[in-house]
Amino acid sequence: QVQLVESGGGLVQPGGSLRLSCAASGRTFSSYAMGWFRQAPGKEREFVAAINWSDGSRYYAGSVKGRFTISRDNAKNTVYLQMNSLKPEDTAVYYCAMTRTYGSIRYFDYDCWGQGTQVTVSS
Repeated sequence: QVQLVESGGGLVQPGGSLRLSCAASGRTFSSYAMGWFRQAPGKEREFVAAINWSDGSRYYAGSVKGRFTISRDNAKNTVYLQMNSLKPEDTAVYYCAMTRTYGSIRYFDYDCWGQGTQVTVSS
C-alpha cells in the first residue's frame, strides 16, 4: 500500500522560508513523478511543482518559479519543496501526490495523495 506523508508546514512571516517534506513508501518509484499541489479556502486545487523520480526533471507553476525548488532524495524516498520569499497568497494546504504521467500539472493525473500540511504566511 502506497503512503505519502507530508511534514514541515507552519506559520511564517512574509518573505520567510519553509521546507516541506513528503516521505513515500510502498512502491518502486523509479517510473513515477511526484508533485506538489496546494488548495486555499474557497479555491480549486492548483499545481505547484513536480519532479520525475528517475531523471530529476522539474516543472513549476509560474506563480512559484524562482521562489520554490522541488528536489528528491532517492535513498530516503523523500521529495522536498523549498519555499523562499513566501507571500500571503501562498497560504494554503499543500499536498504531495504521485503519478505515472511525467510533467503533468493536472491533479486528476495523480493517483495517490498525502494528507496535506498547512502553510500560513502572515505577519
